[in-house]
Amino acid sequence: MEVQRKTSMRQHCALKHGIFKEFLAEFLGTFVLVLFGCGSVAQTVLSRNTLGEPLTVHIGFSVGLMMAAYVSGGVSGGHVNPAVSLAMVILGKLKIWKFPFYVIAQFLGAFAGAAAVFGLYYDAFMDFTSGILSVTGINATGHIFASYPARHLSILGGFIDQVVGTGMLVLCILAIIDGGNIGAPKGVEPLAIGLIIMAIGVSMGLNCGYPLNPARDLGPRLFTAVAGWGMEVFSTGNNWWWIPVAGPMVGGVVAAVIYYLLIELHHPHEEHEKPHEEEEEEEEEDEEDEDSSLKDKYEMITMS
Repeated sequence: MEVQRKTSMRQHCALKHGIFKEFLAEFLGTFVLVLFGCGSVAQTVLSRNTLGEPLTVHIGFSVGLMMAAYVSGGVSGGHVNPAVSLAMVILGKLKIWKFPFYVIAQFLGAFAGAAAVFGLYYDAFMDFTSGILSVTGINATGHIFASYPARHLSILGGFIDQVVGTGMLVLCILAIIDGGNIGAPKGVEPLAIGLIIMAIGVSMGLNCGYPLNPARDLGPRLFTAVAGWGMEVFSTGNNWWWIPVAGPMVGGVVAAVIYYLLIELHHPHEEHEKPHEEEEEEEEEDEEDEDSSLKDKYEMITMS
């Protein structure tokens, strides 16, 4: 009965179209990323650094991305980042018509993840802020959900920061999943990708906290705008909000082009070599057949 019930449920509820499955996978994967990542920031800030520090935030985002890749990787590839999806489109690894579906799912997943973090720590938010949600000031909490620039950072510097940081992320991801390179063992790819975030976090986090992901930054930022922080989330930092959106997209494209031109383009083309080898083998077999047939004829003649 239990097997029949599961079979019946699968027949009635399982999605038939692949793009819908991929949409849900990207949604859930990005939700997991933001829940773990922004959750680690919330615990650090709201506890006034008694239950967290920069290292725990790095771990939260690294493990969050790793788990997101495990959750969605087998269905959609586990992009959970529009910059990664765009790089895959550029390299022909993702059909361009799927790109909008992936991006929408990623933004919705990030928005939902931010809402989950806020709901989880609602009482702590109210206690920490006395009910006044702000982006700047001693009790600022807007940076829990989205990135904001350090005082020393210019708009141009921030844009370059995001291009370089996201470029390194995408470049390393392409190396990890490249079958023609060393790559990573099957099933270990998410762990390796999580370590990329750890490396970027401890080396490139000073300027603005390494958002590297338009969905992970803009989705939660939109949530804060409607949840009580107001439009200040867009105007703060000389209208900083568009930098973590545009910069990563440019960085993803640049990294895809660089990796293809410097690495992937020069892989041996086995698919072209194999047919040639098969043709040579067939020719050798034909020659052997001809030789054997000639021998047979010669033996028949000598016997007669």
